[in-house]
Amino acid sequence: MSDFPIAVDWLFVLECIIKIFASVVCGFILGLERKTRNQAVGTRTLILIAVSSALLSILSYYMAEQGNRRGYSGGDPTRIVAGVVSGIGFVGGGAIIKQGLNIKGLTSAAIIWTSSALGLAIGDGLYIQAALVLIVAMISLVVLEKVEEKFFPAGKNKTLHLVYENEAVNIGQVKKILEDSGMIVSDINMSQVLSTRQTILRFLVKTPQEEDLPLLIERLKVSGTLSEFSITD
Repeated sequence: MSDFPIAVDWLFVLECIIKIFASVVCGFILGLERKTRNQAVGTRTLILIAVSSALLSILSYYMAEQGNRRGYSGGDPTRIVAGVVSGIGFVGGGAIIKQGLNIKGLTSAAIIWTSSALGLAIGDGLYIQAALVLIVAMISLVVLEKVEEKFFPAGKNKTLHLVYENEAVNIGQVKKILEDSGMIVSDINMSQVLSTRQTILRFLVKTPQEEDLPLLIERLKVSGTLSEFSITD
């Protein structure tokens, strides 16, 4: 005779269907937010992470429950969950890339972690807690971004390269022009070409979300004879 029960617990099956559906909704909402920002992590990825985490949470509880029913001792329903928490970090790490002077993907990696946590919570039946975390996550992603853009407009790190055809360049004036244009100057390097008397300035700056580069070039011409302008990530 088999030790496995033949009768199907339809109430348990219905509960599992609800949990899996709820995890799909959470993964879809988080993925939709990422896709609207043209990020690599999207709805399919986060739905799979949330659903898989929910299933593993259900499986962890089910295996421990079945072991207790058959008289097995030492069953720990948290072991699979602990493995998921450890392993999801590798998936999140793959979303983080270094692009020039900037690091991209930190928010996407955090969302992968959040999606997994929501799936695990839903798999254990913590619907209200999972819903609360989902609401907080969406507020952080949508509302707080507007707050950051308002109070911290400078976002990306870039290198600004300027070449002036004269030696007498007022670096303080150039820095003030950049700051008045919404840039944050974090480092300044200067070099001169003695044969041509050119002055080369390199600024490490944080640039605002919207840049009016033609206007910036016109302003910089006031500080000297500007012959070259380039800005790169």
